[in-house]
Amino acid sequence: MLLTALIAGFTTGAGLIIAIGSQNAFVLRQGLMRNHIGIIVAITSLSDILLITLGVAGIGLLVKEWPELMQVLQFGGAAFLAFYGLQAAKRAWSGAGALNADDAANHNSLKKAVLTCLAFTFLNPHVYLDTMVLLGSISTHYPGLGQLAFGIGACLASVAWFMSLGYGSQLLIPVFNNPNAWRVLDAIIAVFMLTLSSLMLMGPL
Repeated sequence: MLLTALIAGFTTGAGLIIAIGSQNAFVLRQGLMRNHIGIIVAITSLSDILLITLGVAGIGLLVKEWPELMQVLQFGGAAFLAFYGLQAAKRAWSGAGALNADDAANHNSLKKAVLTCLAFTFLNPHVYLDTMVLLGSISTHYPGLGQLAFGIGACLASVAWFMSLGYGSQLLIPVFNNPNAWRVLDAIIAVFMLTLSSLMLMGPL
């Protein structure tokens, strides 16, 4: 029973986390840049672990009782995504996103990387709905220690995914020795971020 709950938590968590999102796009780019990737992977993984733990503990149900907070996050998150999308579009247009391996490690300060990562993580209202509300609700189907095992499985999925994304992306670095590859990536990120921003504003969460 515990193993079943653990596997269910892992697969459910993976299904929610691996879905392409703004946070994943950011981690991917940081990995390609080799820019503070260890810190970024730690922040994203630990943030998910915190939110999943709160959800399994039942705190996620309170999110439904705070529509005003979710609305603030909705508009704040949309504004942040739009800003980041425009920055990516500017890089794609000018070609400023292309980096040499020697320059990549120093391209962004640690403070900027950390703050941007935290913004992608906590200004997205969907992260609360997915981790705290949805995973928290599903975990109640596994009584006793099964609920704990489900939460551990979901946490393991998050750690495995962000480590794979952050460090695995470096296998693509030879491709991104071509400056045009960076322009294509930034163009895709720009379209993706601006689309997410628009969708976040157009409909209810």
